[in-house]
Amino acid sequence: MNLPETAADTSSEHPWPVRHLSQKIKDHVERMPAVWVEGQVLNLKRWRHLFFLSIRDTEEDASLSATLPAAAVEALAEPLSDGSRIVLHAKPAWWLKSGSLQLDAREVRSVGFGELLTRLEELRERLAAEGLFSDDRKVPLPFAPRLVGLICANQGDAEHDVVANATARWPTVRFEIRRVTVQGSKCVPETSAAIRELDAHPDVDVIVVARGGGSFEDLLPFSSESLIRVAAACVTPLVSAIGHEKDAPLLDLVADLRASTPTDAGRRIVPDAAEERRTVTKALAGIRTAIDARLDREAQILLSATSRPVLVHPERLIEPHALDVARLAASGWRAFLGVLGDLRASLDGMVASLRTLSPQSTLDRGYAVVRSPAGGVVRDASSLREGTGVSMRFAIGSAEAQVTAVHP
Repeated sequence: MNLPETAADTSSEHPWPVRHLSQKIKDHVERMPAVWVEGQVLNLKRWRHLFFLSIRDTEEDASLSATLPAAAVEALAEPLSDGSRIVLHAKPAWWLKSGSLQLDAREVRSVGFGELLTRLEELRERLAAEGLFSDDRKVPLPFAPRLVGLICANQGDAEHDVVANATARWPTVRFEIRRVTVQGSKCVPETSAAIRELDAHPDVDVIVVARGGGSFEDLLPFSSESLIRVAAACVTPLVSAIGHEKDAPLLDLVADLRASTPTDAGRRIVPDAAEERRTVTKALAGIRTAIDARLDREAQILLSATSRPVLVHPERLIEPHALDVARLAASGWRAFLGVLGDLRASLDGMVASLRTLSPQSTLDRGYAVVRSPAGGVVRDASSLREGTGVSMRFAIGSAEAQVTAVHP
């Protein structure tokens, strides 16, 4: 039977058998060179002169099977066990029967505590140089958060320690809890996802990441660069309560607040209601004391002011001015009467002159003033005609008349 040469030549009518595809994969894998790979030991077992194990990525949920010569393992300075961090020099190999990829290792080196600390310090310095740990980036926690986002283990005391201590201090606080794996390969992706989810929650006022301590290796995920960058991008205030007082994962440095324990976190994220009541009571007492003291001072000032002679006998203040006012009023009245007398004399003179010049005096002597119908004074009899009506003004009263004859 002729098989297709390449994968592109296969079809539903001309497929490759499984053994043929498996051989193709084996040929491709075996062309790969040996590679140095780092990870954490899992499921370590010995069979004769070989050790079988899985090497796991501590930040991502990924692992590979591997074999190691017993002699290489026995040559290590420290015994190899589950959880140990190692570096393998291995060549990828494909097992035809099981259809699985395996690392065929020849050399192994332990990643010691000192080397881990060195790498951690290098990462810390690099992130610090970027400003991720700067105090200028940190934001204060809200005084009394209404909803707290809590990230903790599926099982453990951290959740109880945070919730119990917080609600004991501030009974109205509520929690939005995300339970994640807090060690191993799932820790970083699950914790990162929980931080992003709670940060996007519109009602969460503060986020607490709590674990409650552990070995150095167990806490390494909380120093993962990817997790640190997620925490740095978090807008909601973040509290790190990962370890005990002596533990110092990098998450503590990027968080807005570092709590020594979950219990400490529960106490620091909310105020103490009893203490706040005492503070308010003390403040109110202080306010009352200050008001009373102020009222007493003002009463003394008022009493002192009202006991002064000018307020006891206020009329004494205006008595000198009253005399001046009376004197000025008399003087003004005299001046007014003088001016009034002068004006009266002047008026009398003008009245006498007016009377002298007025035709009234002529009328008083028996004469009359005759006016034509047009209103003009008649001085010439020739200006009148028989039958013309005229008006005559006497000293007292007037009369209407009609001309019966004219004598120029």
